[in-house]
Amino acid sequence: MNNKIKTIDSHTGGEPTRVIVEGGPELGTGSMRQRLNIFEKEFDQIRSGLVNEPRGSSFMVGALLCEPVDKKHAAGVIFFNNAGFIGMCGHGLIGLAVTLFYQNKIALGNHTVETPVGVVSFELLSANKVRIQNVPSYRLIKEQSISVKELGKITGDIAWGGNWFFLIKEHGLEITLENTEQLLNYTKTVKQALADNNITGINGEEIDHIELFCNKNTTNNADSRNFVLCPGNEYDRSPCGTGTSAKLACLFEDGHLKEGKIWRQQSVVGSIFEGTIELVDGKQTPSITGNAFITLESDVIFDEDDCYRFGL
Repeated sequence: MNNKIKTIDSHTGGEPTRVIVEGGPELGTGSMRQRLNIFEKEFDQIRSGLVNEPRGSSFMVGALLCEPVDKKHAAGVIFFNNAGFIGMCGHGLIGLAVTLFYQNKIALGNHTVETPVGVVSFELLSANKVRIQNVPSYRLIKEQSISVKELGKITGDIAWGGNWFFLIKEHGLEITLENTEQLLNYTKTVKQALADNNITGINGEEIDHIELFCNKNTTNNADSRNFVLCPGNEYDRSPCGTGTSAKLACLFEDGHLKEGKIWRQQSVVGSIFEGTIELVDGKQTPSITGNAFITLESDVIFDEDDCYRFGL
């Protein structure tokens, strides 16, 4: 592996993205899914070293910029975090788009990117504002109930927005930044209960995101406020792009959101994503608009004498 990796950091609604732009691992020329498998099997120490302490933090999301299989696409990308690899990341894609523009690799306008879960398109509206069109999203199960020893009966929707989500409306908690410890404890308990009871997405895939939402404590004309537990048991500082997509799919299927109508989703820290949903080839396809800002360029050094070079 290279001893030096060049990265560019950004944040989207408060949630960081660290993009490997030079010196990343050689993963071949297969699909992003195939390259993700190689990354995970052979180079996981790089993932750990970039997003975990002492360089990173438990809520840092990383991304490897790749050459696309099909050159008509602007790039390929593989997302990861402190716990492992992520099929798709909405805030991360917004950050990636702003990073590509910062590097003068793309112009304002429409572009496509290859991800492990499929091709995703985005429109770069300005140097900092991006509208992404996510993969088709849908609800798998409405009102799935589960008995949680510590919490009682919990009911939520299981939905796909690029990742698997369990979305809970009736939770009785205040979604505020001051209440994050209680929100974390609640969502981690629910996540463990789902796993213990073998409640999964399609093909037994883990439901690795838990989303709480409510219409209280909103500001800036938001329609709802959410709290999203991500893999690795950290919460999303942004409103969560894939989580907003899953939420839009549920709203649309329930008839509460018309095609093309804007839904303003607010995060626990107060940042906003604007989401809409439309039918594309008969599939519910969400679009998410948010802002990202470049925060840092760095050369990451992997010193062979540093026993913590691959993270804590």
